[in-house]
Amino acid sequence: MTARIIDGKALAAQVRQQVASDVAQLRGVGRPVRLTAVLVGKSPAACVYARNQALACREVGVEYSLRELPVTVTQDELDRLLRELAADRSVTGIMLHLPLPEHLHTQQAQYAIDVIKDVEGVNPSNIGHVVYGYSIIAPCTALAVLALVESTAVSLRGAEVTLVGASRIAGKPTALLLTERGATVTLCHIHTRDLAAHTQRAEILIVAAGKAGLIDRRHVRPGAVVIDVGINRIDTTDANGKTVRKTVGDVDFDSVVPLASWITPVPGGVGPMTLAMLLRNTVRAARLVYGLEQPFGKIPGPVSESRRELRIP
Repeated sequence: MTARIIDGKALAAQVRQQVASDVAQLRGVGRPVRLTAVLVGKSPAACVYARNQALACREVGVEYSLRELPVTVTQDELDRLLRELAADRSVTGIMLHLPLPEHLHTQQAQYAIDVIKDVEGVNPSNIGHVVYGYSIIAPCTALAVLALVESTAVSLRGAEVTLVGASRIAGKPTALLLTERGATVTLCHIHTRDLAAHTQRAEILIVAAGKAGLIDRRHVRPGAVVIDVGINRIDTTDANGKTVRKTVGDVDFDSVVPLASWITPVPGGVGPMTLAMLLRNTVRAARLVYGLEQPFGKIPGPVSESRRELRIP
């Protein structure tokens, strides 16, 4: 058996096409979609993401602006800006680039983001609503993982799912969304004993621990669907003996491919889908701001009512 590759780029393109159509429809009735992002300092990773985000927004018709703050900004100043954006009727979506400088409290800043404009779904209130089976805006990474799993047409109802990694915006929300779909979910973390005993049981294995090569073939049940959320930069040696930097996931891809039924690559898997879900959430936020949707309803599916059409060829 050789795993089929879940092409996150291709699936994300489908989502973005729908987003572009939705944005054009809103703009056509005088309701532009406007996303304002906040960047504190000059973190290289955050700056790259901000540039990619600006490009992605432009491609789907979302009006994007970046508010850059000095690394010396105080917590009160940051929170005040986020509250001002919440009150600004011309802004339909807000996001805060991470990481923040060490003197700032990330969760406090996220709490200051308006709940219905919170396009990343990181406000503690938005994450908490997922517990009840309903959400205003769900976290992007969790929605991306769900979309990738559902694209394989593997049934979630009753499926054994193991999640490695219990972060607030990836592991835990993903576990809740999968539970809502009827899956039986085991959530593993740094204190889990005998990790392989849990992962080998999984029909669907999702890894979001942030540790390169954590999972190899010894951890994987034959025929499992493997979703690799991890993004790690490591040093490796190329064919000429030169040390180069390489992006890898938490899964040892080469050893797991012969065993799994489906697998996401890194890069090209969860990453593109997470950005696509951000864009989709941006449209959701705009509709909420304009009163076209109610805050509470079913947890937004990966790609609107037609999500069953999001399938790998």
